[in-house]
Amino acid sequence: MTMPHTELARGDIAIRRLHKAFSLDGQPFDVFRDLNLHIESGQSIAIVGPSGCGKTTLLRILAGLEQPDAGEVIIDGRAVQGMSRERAVIFQEPRLLPWLSVLDNVSFSLDVQGKSKTQARLRAKQSIELVGLSQYENALPGQLSGGMAQRVGIARALAIDPEILLLDEPLGALDAMTKITMQEELERIRATENITMVLVTHDLEEAIYLADRVLILPKEKGNAIRIIDVNLPRPRERSDGAFVALRQQLMAEFGLH
Repeated sequence: MTMPHTELARGDIAIRRLHKAFSLDGQPFDVFRDLNLHIESGQSIAIVGPSGCGKTTLLRILAGLEQPDAGEVIIDGRAVQGMSRERAVIFQEPRLLPWLSVLDNVSFSLDVQGKSKTQARLRAKQSIELVGLSQYENALPGQLSGGMAQRVGIARALAIDPEILLLDEPLGALDAMTKITMQEELERIRATENITMVLVTHDLEEAIYLADRVLILPKEKGNAIRIIDVNLPRPRERSDGAFVALRQQLMAEFGLH
């Protein structure tokens, strides 16, 4: 039964009684059951948990790439049935077309949407400037570092002017220093664009740095899903005592010290 779609602002995400199961050795295996969550427009949510707990599955359902077995996701008053330009996905690998320049990679999705070449290039240039790569517009992906290539992927996602940015471990393949730089870049973009962000990550420090709330999915089914509020001022200092204490709290959730 579809639940009434009420009291949702534009860009809000309502996850209602969501259930998803897979078959494991011929037996049904619940990824999550009866999941409820309201994400307000402009909020940043991090999804953390051990491998196999359903983080990427949940993100794919939000993106419209998979359908739940029961329940629904409501965005802009409509149940998510498939992909939409209001939701942009950034994966761990930027998946750039190697024969196209940075500018052409970013404008490609706009060309597909039917934008004129002039409109597409203007918007692509604005998006590339936002991620600080204006001087690399004519470079090919093979000429970019890993961090720069991921910036291009972010620029491509932002170019379609989405309401919601869905990020599936986008910084997981980067070295430690580049990852910190890119976390700061994502925080700057979030503040500048006032965009709703849902981030899947294994990095607990990254979750605290970027998120307003951290959603903890348990590995053992039947255990409660936890939500931790990150009530720290932005921009956040990783060495701040409250930041360190929250990181220790999250580590304790997973039996880490």
